Amino acid sequence: MADLSITFAGIKSPNPFWLASAPPTDKETNVVRAFEAGWGGVVWKTLGEAGPPVVNVNGPRYAALYSQDRRLIGFNNIELITDRPLEVNLEEIARVKRNWPDRAMVVSIMVPCEEQAWKDILPRVEDTGCDGIELNFGCPHGMSERGMGSAVGQVPEYIEMVTRWCKQYTRLPVIVKLTPNVADIKPPALAAHRGGADAVSLINTINSVMGVDLDSLLIYPNTGGTGSHGGYCGPAVKPIAQNMVAEIARTAEMANLPISGIGGITTWKDAAEFIALGCGNVQVCTAAMTYGFRIVQDMCSGLSEYMDAKGFANIDAFRGRAVASIVNWNQLNLNHIEKAAINQDLCIQCGRCHVVCEDTSHQAIMAMKDGQRHFEVMDAECVGCNLCVSVCPVPKCITMHALKPGDTDARTGQMVSGEYANWTTHPNNPARV
Repeated sequence: MADLSITFAGIKSPNPFWLASAPPTDKETNVVRAFEAGWGGVVWKTLGEAGPPVVNVNGPRYAALYSQDRRLIGFNNIELITDRPLEVNLEEIARVKRNWPDRAMVVSIMVPCEEQAWKDILPRVEDTGCDGIELNFGCPHGMSERGMGSAVGQVPEYIEMVTRWCKQYTRLPVIVKLTPNVADIKPPALAAHRGGADAVSLINTINSVMGVDLDSLLIYPNTGGTGSHGGYCGPAVKPIAQNMVAEIARTAEMANLPISGIGGITTWKDAAEFIALGCGNVQVCTAAMTYGFRIVQDMCSGLSEYMDAKGFANIDAFRGRAVASIVNWNQLNLNHIEKAAINQDLCIQCGRCHVVCEDTSHQAIMAMKDGQRHFEVMDAECVGCNLCVSVCPVPKCITMHALKPGDTDARTGQMVSGEYANWTTHPNNPARV
């Protein structure tokens, strides 16, 4: 059986599934329940002390975006960091770690951008016996107005400065949690790396407004008639998270920087994708808040079965294997040609592929044949865009097939070859030298 145990930034845990710093890790009761269910580690909900007291709203803190079948695909929260006393949190962290020594216990911290504030809190956190700290440079609401959270995470110089302070004042591994609310994730990640971070975690939540109640014309959720932007997470943010993870993983200067993947991880497949993109572990929040802690059991069994089927003895056996397949657009192979094909035995004759191709794409799918309703791809018009595959309601009914070297493209009449491997060398590129 595949070995799911990991060592991430020097921190050991029996599996790569950690709970992210969030409401599910706010107190001992929750964390113990998580460990009983089988989670490999937790990042305790963000602690803070210096500055004004933290007071959360006593009203709606969460809102959801649903698919048509009421499946939760996006989640928003306006909850702040812990509003429980620091001493209470520290006592509980120490007790949980003593009782569960084999599980990873990382503590998230957020205090003002002042050296003394970090110098004061770090030894107190370290005294709990926890395994590491995570610097919360990502929270996009509430705390950012106080000059913390994403207000720090959007300034690489601040990230590097605070990371250096923390490396100076603690012996624990330092994980820097990055905000996605930036134009380019690489400068913040590089700043954390320069500051001596032992790892980075990403993504934190994305700035968002979930909607407007069209009866009252008020923002939703709201507390007594007013609301605020919050942090967006859940399955819908997974592609954004994976892009940012990949950008770090394929940057040479950060090739050996451990990455903890966060963002929309709901199943073992999601976790496996993040690991293939270079992550040493994954952190989960929304899925646990949607389905409960026991989902980790399906995650562990599913990942283990996948690894056994692939012959991967441990997580490192496939970590980062997908990174090399991600290139800049100008490095794509423009000579590669694919065409769509419809499996007539699976086709339910709904016509969605024809409608979208006819209206918005390349008019490459016929709707009638011999006077009968019949959907079929016309190779001479198909550019292989994959739109029909994306909208078809029947899995694997429409698939893409690559032309082989020597085949003739029915659309252009040209033979497929490997002469022009990418846009840089393609004769249609006006910038080609």
